[in-house]
Amino acid sequence: MLTYSFEDIGSDSLYEHLYKCVKKDIISRRIRPGEKLPSKRSFAKNLGISVITVENAYNQLIDEGYIYSIPKKGFFAADISSRAEKRPGSITGENAAVTGESRQYLADFSGNGSNIGMFPFTVWSKLLRECLSDYQEELLVMPPSGGALVLRRAIAGYLLAFRNMTVDPEQIIIGAGTEYLYGQLVQLLGQEKIYGVEDPGFPKTARVYEASRAKVRHIPLDSSGICVEQLEKEKVQVAHISPSHQFPTGRITPISRRYELLGWASRGEDRYIIEDDYDSEFRMTGKPIPTLMSIDVNERVIYMNTFSKSISNTIRMSYMVLPKHLMSEYYRRLSFYSCPVTTIIQLTAAKFIEKGYFEKHINRMRNFYRKQRDLLTETIKGSPMAAFAEILEEDAGLHFLLRLDIPCTDEEFSGIMERQGVRLRGLSEYCWQEENRSQHDFLINYSSLSAEQIVTAVNLISKEVVKLRK
Repeated sequence: MLTYSFEDIGSDSLYEHLYKCVKKDIISRRIRPGEKLPSKRSFAKNLGISVITVENAYNQLIDEGYIYSIPKKGFFAADISSRAEKRPGSITGENAAVTGESRQYLADFSGNGSNIGMFPFTVWSKLLRECLSDYQEELLVMPPSGGALVLRRAIAGYLLAFRNMTVDPEQIIIGAGTEYLYGQLVQLLGQEKIYGVEDPGFPKTARVYEASRAKVRHIPLDSSGICVEQLEKEKVQVAHISPSHQFPTGRITPISRRYELLGWASRGEDRYIIEDDYDSEFRMTGKPIPTLMSIDVNERVIYMNTFSKSISNTIRMSYMVLPKHLMSEYYRRLSFYSCPVTTIIQLTAAKFIEKGYFEKHINRMRNFYRKQRDLLTETIKGSPMAAFAEILEEDAGLHFLLRLDIPCTDEEFSGIMERQGVRLRGLSEYCWQEENRSQHDFLINYSSLSAEQIVTAVNLISKEVVKLRK
């Protein structure tokens, strides 16, 4: 019988790991086309996992066409090679991951994309045409390594007006997404340093640092944010945090902890804080939380933000603000890099900010997302599952946590909902260390969903929750 190890599965859930193992063996033909797979019950017993975990893995493999079932006979491996030959250009096996093909969901609460209908196409195209007319010479010249100066000036003005940050345009470095900037920071600060990331946290952050050959430590959170004592214990030198709206818990780091973190950073010459302010524009109540950099007097904070949430995730444009002494070091050592964002996009974004369109766009999006959040929370509170559900941290950013009182594991419930076309991820999936994992808290990201998707998905979730509670 097939046997797989579950000792080192990273951030995958059990069913995702099993699904990947079986899929890999089908692609490599270790499992031959037409070969019968173990029954769900015998497979679960052999692997020491639950039947529902095997069922979820099998269902995903069926949905993607890697296996098929015959009533009263069992499950069998599909002949994916012959299917590819009959459909020229089709995607099979590992190529699906390469091309980015993914399953379409009725509603994906785990995604962090932007709402297509909110993109200001008319204004953006108008400004782009203006740039083609006004900046013909500039468009044919490579911008500085840090990015087009006109854009960095616009960002500096925005940060002063809306985040109370006084920075020089030269301190701002433009990058093609935050992942690119993470890699540059490792080169700037050093691979030999120990980088601390939040646990639970955004999985890609640690992966980018590790891919850059940096040492990574996963630091637990308490009710106020990342634990300073653990930063000391793990000998962390660079702490990557999201204090204004922690992902995925949604917690806001209070001012007392912020000063504690600044104190930690000031106690070592090689210590820095990377402040990831990824969706601070969308705080739903009160004023935006002051940034760590705005209260840092020792040049220990590196500020990062992105236009992925505020404009569109397909623009792939982010920026970081370096302390002045690191700015000098950056230009001395890394100025040979070309700015990876196209000049026309940078110039268009600069006009978008300078002419006040960005502020209007943010206000419009904030109002839209507030209505989306209110619809979502009111639908949950008015549903049959209300007695078994609790909403956590719903006032900041574009996601919150939904705590469900259900008699099954997170992965089992996620599998149930996936078969209904609703993608849910438990908070436990974002935890690196076992002791930091909690059960029954689910991430609810509503930034890319329509009102119809929200209502339909909540009704499906409610139906399953009530069914499980009976």
